[in-house]
Amino acid sequence: QVQLVESGGDSVQAGGSLRLSCAASGDVSSNYCVGWFRQAPGKEREGVGDICSNGRTTYSGSVKGRFTISQDNAKNTMYLQMNTLKPEDTAMYYCALAPRTSCTGACVLQVFRYWGQGTQVTVSS
Repeated sequence: QVQLVESGGDSVQAGGSLRLSCAASGDVSSNYCVGWFRQAPGKEREGVGDICSNGRTTYSGSVKGRFTISQDNAKNTMYLQMNTLKPEDTAMYYCALAPRTSCTGACVLQVFRYWGQGTQVTVSS
């Protein structure tokens, strides 16, 4: 069993920055991918980006150049650095974990087995 806990969400002004953390515990294998997702009120959950143990990283077009995903393997913690935040970034943010073998190319939503509880990010204009 794997547990994921997000933290770092806050209310900020447009143009500000936040760093979200995702702490993993339990039976976390060395071969995995971790994804960041977000869901705004009335909208579907969408992928923000992901990072895999083989080093591959991907980002959605709406955050590319502003957000950065990284890992601290020794602490089993993943990060989402968010810069130049915009009101449209307002959402509940989730981290999730998938086995690397489930991602032949990009990881799709359905292959993520474990999810955190989410952390709220609110960006005001």
